[in-house]
Amino acid sequence: MTNRRDGTLYCGVTSDLSRRAWQHREGLIEGFTKQYGLKRLVWYEHCPDIRDAIQREKTMKHWPRAWKVRLIHRMNPEWDDLYETLNR
Repeated sequence: MTNRRDGTLYCGVTSDLSRRAWQHREGLIEGFTKQYGLKRLVWYEHCPDIRDAIQREKTMKHWPRAWKVRLIHRMNPEWDDLYETLNR
């Protein structure tokens, strides 16, 4: 999640991405995303096992920002909000 192109980044894990992204967009989740107005879903990755997803999140939170930005640019070079594409 981010607030704008090249803005603040948030990385999280969920079992229901569409629901969780909606909650962030509506400001229903207290904490970092609400404080910084992070409402734009610009990257996501599917993991078949929640344990793998949790480990991936922990790993990514230790990455330098540049690595995360590269992932976003590979999947979504324009930093479009991908929320609308989730339920197609």
